[in-house]
Amino acid sequence: DMASLRLQLDDCVTITSEEQSAVEASVEHIYSACQGRTRLKETFPLHKVRHISYLRKGLLTLSEAFECLDASRPWLCYWILHSLNLLGEKISQDQQIRISQFLQSVQADTGGFCGNIGHLPHLATTYAAVSALASLDFEKCFDILDSDKLRNFLQNMHNDDGSFTMHKDGELDVRGAYCAAVVAHLSGVYTEEMFANTGEWIASCQTFEGGFGSRPGTEAHGGYTFCSLAALILLNKTHLINKDQLLDWAVHRQMKFEGGFQGRTN
Repeated sequence: DMASLRLQLDDCVTITSEEQSAVEASVEHIYSACQGRTRLKETFPLHKVRHISYLRKGLLTLSEAFECLDASRPWLCYWILHSLNLLGEKISQDQQIRISQFLQSVQADTGGFCGNIGHLPHLATTYAAVSALASLDFEKCFDILDSDKLRNFLQNMHNDDGSFTMHKDGELDVRGAYCAAVVAHLSGVYTEEMFANTGEWIASCQTFEGGFGSRPGTEAHGGYTFCSLAALILLNKTHLINKDQLLDWAVHRQMKFEGGFQGRTN
């Protein structure tokens, strides 16, 4: 009985409960349209050629619709390259060199990578840039990475309590610890000293529910929980958290009616 799986309001209507009810109504409409059809495909084809063509065009030019991501250009490189790798598509050495040269142009003199030329270095765009370089199979492309300056940048973003600031005088949350851990491992500059107290700080972000908030004392959220657990795995510090409670929180984020997952309890 699908009706029994719908959100139970208990006479307490909120904006989010109304939005959830609207989602369930939309999903129910699709379910109803599919009922009785005997020729529904069991598998759905992935149109690889179309996806590859679209991604390859993006390596050269992007439409004006992407102007809002002008401060996130290393992310565009990483997303496109990673997608091509997942699809098993190789790009030429010439293209790989051109991509690495662009990434070199947004590498800050003080270490780390910026979102565009002339911007401040940021842990998120540094994560994207280093991940993009790691996605290239022409080893010479990785030579553009200034490891010494990158090491200094990561150390400067590290705080005494183990947390990481996203950029100079910027925000502080578990994304920083995750980005720093990935970058340090991919670039080979990782040291235990660089991540002193980081495992303990991340563990303090686990809430009473079992998930992780952006920082200690905040609500558990799916995105921050991913960053926290992934960073703890890279730091070999998963013994510091309650994994049973985390699993219980994660499985209860799956919605009964539509089957997808919510990011937070409320």
